[in-house]
Amino acid sequence: MSAPDAGTVRVRLDIAYDGTDFHGWAAQDGLRTVAGVLEDRLATVVRRPVRLVVAGRTDAGVHAHGQVAHVDLPADAFTQRSLTEPADLVRRLSRMLPPDIRLHGASAAPEGFDARFSALRRHYLYRVSCAPAGVLPVRARDTAAWRRPVDRGAMQAAADALVGLHDFAAFCRAREGATTVRDLQEFTWTDVSTDVEPETYEARVTADAFCWSMVRSLVGACLAVGEGRRAAGFTGELLGERRRSPRVPVAPANGLALTGVDYPADELLAARAEETRATRGPVDGEGEGGPAGRA
Repeated sequence: MSAPDAGTVRVRLDIAYDGTDFHGWAAQDGLRTVAGVLEDRLATVVRRPVRLVVAGRTDAGVHAHGQVAHVDLPADAFTQRSLTEPADLVRRLSRMLPPDIRLHGASAAPEGFDARFSALRRHYLYRVSCAPAGVLPVRARDTAAWRRPVDRGAMQAAADALVGLHDFAAFCRAREGATTVRDLQEFTWTDVSTDVEPETYEARVTADAFCWSMVRSLVGACLAVGEGRRAAGFTGELLGERRRSPRVPVAPANGLALTGVDYPADELLAARAEETRATRGPVDGEGEGGPAGRA
């Protein structure tokens, strides 16, 4: 989807959700998905079918704090008594959405805005507990359990070897016709342990885009190095491979959250979208969940 048709308004949606009870982002027949629920509720409000375009499709069980999507709505939808502008969607949908989805922003998108193709970079946070006792119960839905001690310094060294513009084929599920070249801009491990959450770590991962299952594979590879199951230099060696490596463990979905998406200045949105389309191609899956939004 490119520019909105005449008679429609492109609306930017800022969304948060707990992915635990969803089969990923993308709408799928017979399954509860984030897009499926949102599109159903939006269609009820505007009284016709709608389709969302998202910045980063997420896998089953993956969360989002700062997901971004756009939708093209008919201009006459905003002639209702309780819906006169896009911002009114926040109040209307707050009464209709389940507690594990929240629309926390809705606005008329600037000219040239495309939630997926205009994005400059996506930010993810991965949270994991390596404590023998497991995860603190109140964090069980957003913190993965690894239950083996790790060396954070070794994990950071493994992460540092991956930063930069590389072919991440070894970390991505295959998608015919899709590039696996990505610019990994940040991969930082932090010890966030407390008395009640010992041996707890967070990884912040930023790239221009992510292919299917890439973030959890990056995290899994570092955890394997951190616990000593893989040698130092393991992650750097993987950059030389040109297909998905069976040696890379995929970290559990529940520890992962999309925390934000960056866009250029308004006057550069259209140019960025065209540049991305030319580089990635129409079949390339953008986001951790890839083309189908499934784990």
